[in-house]
Amino acid sequence: MADQHAQSGEDGRPTDIPAIRWEEPPEGPVLVLLDQTRLPAEEVELVCTDAPALVEAIRSLAVRGAPLLGIAGAYGVALAAARGFDVDDAANALAGARPTAVNLAVGVRRAHSAWRAEFARSGGGAQAASAALAAARQLHEEDAEASARMAERGLALLDELLPGGGHRILTHCNTGSLVSGGEGTAFAVALAAHRAGSLRRLWVDETRPLLQGARLTAYEAARSGMAYTLLTDNAAGSLFASGEVDAVLIGADRIAADGSVANKVGSYPLAVLARYHHVPFIVVAPVTTVDADTPDGASIEVEQRPGHEVTEIVAPQVPLAGAEAGGGIPLAPLGTQAYNPAFDVTPPELVTAIVTEEGTVSPVTAEALAEVCAKARQVTIG
Repeated sequence: MADQHAQSGEDGRPTDIPAIRWEEPPEGPVLVLLDQTRLPAEEVELVCTDAPALVEAIRSLAVRGAPLLGIAGAYGVALAAARGFDVDDAANALAGARPTAVNLAVGVRRAHSAWRAEFARSGGGAQAASAALAAARQLHEEDAEASARMAERGLALLDELLPGGGHRILTHCNTGSLVSGGEGTAFAVALAAHRAGSLRRLWVDETRPLLQGARLTAYEAARSGMAYTLLTDNAAGSLFASGEVDAVLIGADRIAADGSVANKVGSYPLAVLARYHHVPFIVVAPVTTVDADTPDGASIEVEQRPGHEVTEIVAPQVPLAGAEAGGGIPLAPLGTQAYNPAFDVTPPELVTAIVTEEGTVSPVTAEALAEVCAKARQVTIG
């Protein structure tokens, strides 16, 4: 069904709207999202009443970020079950909404498995729907806990690699509370450094073409009172050359079994720059982002986004002369073809460390990564 928008934060001040939440109004359960396509100009909530609406929200990047996609996928299965829709169809549609972020399929599978197991046991739709919702809520809680542990481990690693504090950290895309059940992945580490008084500067890549850094990371940094500076992606090289970067912190959308990291396009060039300038390049991600079934970076399917994201600029919150409602202002001649991969892949030899909630992998090898994942499975079983 059609999504509904309800604007909040009308006084212009930042609010504490969660990125995602489950609600049960009298007319039936809904999944409420903070529409990230509308930030930072306005904080608007998007209400999903069925799986197709959530699929569209995922594809349009209204909800995004690997850990949060997993949570959203799990809630989407629960939503379909609670409202009496075909749960199998909903699970298939949700899992395929974006191909690169493995967390989405993991979250869908977890809630779907809980639904199937309970349905097979009791034969009751209501009980099965409750089981799916319980699985989604548990995943949400686990991600918040994982975020806190990653922040702790990441800060300890920074202090080990860069004793004395005064860290100048460069980050790419958006990895804070907007992508997580907690305070995020890489951004959570930077935030922990800020709270500890050891963050001197957060360098924020604007992150072309959709500007998640400029719109979202800067938004979160400002809300947190962090010292931050925005830069264009192609200015990063000069920043490294001038000795202004102490470490690079990024998240991940999928980590292959060999330690290859798929993340927002532009991450791989930063890894190359970091290696040349002897700067640590650190990936922060929960173990749910590690995909043991993907052997290496070449096996990762990289999502290709529409070309108009590059050839046009869209500002849906601000009326612009010459722009159709919901359309874009052309940046390139009509008919220009665009190369617009959503992600690139960084090989493990360029990654200093992968920080997870269960441990830090450094140097990054398939064996060390598998050991951390095995530890996580033991914790889950226990």
